[in-house]
Amino acid sequence: MGECGLDFDRDLSPRPAQEASFEAQLELAVALKLPVFLHERGAHDRFVAILARRRPQLPRAVVHCFTGSARELDAYLALDLHIGITGWICDDRRGTHLRELIRIIPPERLMLETDAPFLLPPSLRSQVPSRRNEPAHLVHVLRSVADSLREDTASIATRTTANARRFFGLDH
Repeated sequence: MGECGLDFDRDLSPRPAQEASFEAQLELAVALKLPVFLHERGAHDRFVAILARRRPQLPRAVVHCFTGSARELDAYLALDLHIGITGWICDDRRGTHLRELIRIIPPERLMLETDAPFLLPPSLRSQVPSRRNEPAHLVHVLRSVADSLREDTASIATRTTANARRFFGLDH
């Protein structure tokens, strides 16, 4: 299933409508036996409450663009969710807490992503005037994750690629 979830940060849609749509999308994912790509911003408690009811029937689920707290990460891991890390980890102003939290994520549940066209790693801002992120910039996320885990980039790349292949059923 494409990106689905709750965003109470901007409230571009009424919260009850967001919740109803999220529940319907999860029901569809269960019916079709598809993994889900989850979005949550400013709605953690409601998000977890809704997701927890459907999680046992979902084949796989990833919290995309995780930027939350240790408490939020613990709740996601308790639901057996994969955790997607983006260029947020590269941001010295906003992402430093992720450099510690990433060590808590089980290696088999860590996924790397760009969130293209958003979240261009800050180190690239002067090189990319449009500030448009793209998949080619994933290597910057990889380097930050490897530095945070004190591992080499090749092993992180191999492991997270294998995780993504399993998650999306591309292991054939």
